[in-house]
Amino acid sequence: MVEQEKWQWQEPGTTWKGAGLYHITLTVPSRQPLLGSLIIPDNDPSKANVKRTALGNALVDCLLSIASYHPEVQILHFCLMPDHLHAVLYVRRTMPKGIRMVVRGFWQGAKKLGRAYSVASSIAPNTIRENYQEDKLKNYQEGMLRYYQGGVRNLKEETVQLEAVSASLCKQMDKEAYYQLEPVFTEIPFIRSMGHNTQLPNTIRYIDMNPQRLATKRLKPGYFRVQKDIMIGKRSYDGVGNTTLLIAEHFETVHVRRVMVEEANHGNDEPLRNYMNSCIMAARKGVIMVSPFISPYEKQVMQVMLREKLPFIYLSDNGFREYYKPTDVLFDACASGRLLILSPWTYDASKRHISRVDCVALNTMAEEICNKKTAR
Repeated sequence: MVEQEKWQWQEPGTTWKGAGLYHITLTVPSRQPLLGSLIIPDNDPSKANVKRTALGNALVDCLLSIASYHPEVQILHFCLMPDHLHAVLYVRRTMPKGIRMVVRGFWQGAKKLGRAYSVASSIAPNTIRENYQEDKLKNYQEGMLRYYQGGVRNLKEETVQLEAVSASLCKQMDKEAYYQLEPVFTEIPFIRSMGHNTQLPNTIRYIDMNPQRLATKRLKPGYFRVQKDIMIGKRSYDGVGNTTLLIAEHFETVHVRRVMVEEANHGNDEPLRNYMNSCIMAARKGVIMVSPFISPYEKQVMQVMLREKLPFIYLSDNGFREYYKPTDVLFDACASGRLLILSPWTYDASKRHISRVDCVALNTMAEEICNKKTAR
């Protein structure tokens, strides 16, 4: 109980107002690389970095300006990607309006920059052109394009020009026409609170690894593309990873039975220990281990296989969303062709916890994969 209370950093009766850490993500919904371009020197993902566009630079400046409006908020860390922005915000004391209002204000500023970008890149709707003086529109476009091409190198200057374009557009166009301009950032940033001490370093590592992961995906697209309708017996799966693992000669499940755990809890851990060791020894001999890796003991087996770079098949309790990428612990194994992730279900955004019914079903599927011939 003491450990739980330690991380209840929001004051009683408040919602999203308390001191604490928040991870926010702002995305270009179209997924166009409007914020930067990925550079991969020597085709080495570990050297990958993002070269910002003027819009990307202005968005970063908009993010960093949050503290000038909200002194209680500190930007601890951020990473700009070609189509999204990650940031970690530290709220040092209780706020009068809460983090949602802070993020909404940042979003409104980002949309102003997006509208200026829309005019500069000639993507304003025709109806807007009819309501705006064509010669002035052309002047704005030409000026913006000049600094897109390197005429303005100072981040602050880029931001000032973008904001000036946005303010001038709002003044000279009627408001209805101005708000019809494409704001680029049409979806409010996603906000996630971080409630315990391990989340900050893990989140920062996740953010910092974004360029490297994107570079890896681009260099090895086959291992990260969601593949549909993989038939195993009579069941269809979606998969991510190395499907050639399915043509291996030998498969075995990793399924720690309850009776083994109960014996271990009563002092006899030899059956459990022997079974877990047998799984690793089989994997070392080239057997492809198959499991949803649900129990802590099954997860320990998976950790050893990851550490020893042994191939395996992982059954997921949820499907694959658009732009899916494996979690930190599985990403490298997927990139090196040592992993296949399978799911028989479509992605469910509301799913948070695995049910007992799902556990039983997934363990049954693992048995099927080991016992039936694979058909593609």
